[in-house]
Amino acid sequence: MFDLDHTLVRTPLDLAAMAVDMQALIERERGPLPARTGRWRVGELIDWCRTEAPRLEDALWAVALGHERRAMDAAVLEPGARDAVLGARRLGLATALWTNNARAITLPALERLGLAGLLDPVVTRDDMRALKPDPDGWRVIAAHFGGRAGDAGIARRAVVVGDSWVDGLAAAAAGVPFVAYRADRATLARRRVSPVAHLDELGHLPAWLAARGDGG
Repeated sequence: MFDLDHTLVRTPLDLAAMAVDMQALIERERGPLPARTGRWRVGELIDWCRTEAPRLEDALWAVALGHERRAMDAAVLEPGARDAVLGARRLGLATALWTNNARAITLPALERLGLAGLLDPVVTRDDMRALKPDPDGWRVIAAHFGGRAGDAGIARRAVVVGDSWVDGLAAAAAGVPFVAYRADRATLARRRVSPVAHLDELGHLPAWLAARGDGG
């Protein structure tokens, strides 16, 4: 299971800037948000809105979609991305996408970059009850392959590949091993994310999978 932004594709998507714009929208309508340590994150703002100001939720998602669309218009394949996906498939593995992005911008980007036929299922925020780091996307993926999210056997046979602590926490909550791609190790440690491997080159993933035994 691959993450999208900064894993399979390189984009200028800035989630911190997206959250700033979302927070500004909320505060224009509702006044200052509760004081807190650290910045508000996108998922936290959505959760707050659903509870406290549900009429603003569509407007928040419109802000997110605008940021995502601009980023995906500039997206290019991450070096080694195609080799990683094709290599995993040559080992007999299914390959899926698990992203917090919207389906409306994800599918055209996959088509343009030549990945659409190599990832099944493609799970976006439109398919999930909650964004990563919530593990709900794993429920959708496991069901696609005839399993259940709580099945430890199927979880152990899967792998999440991503660049962020958000991917790592989602994988951990699902009971799935996490492979960190060019992730900041200090941030992972602070968030108590323990990858089973660190990759600096995405094209090295098939060799790691083969050594792990997933190809057998």
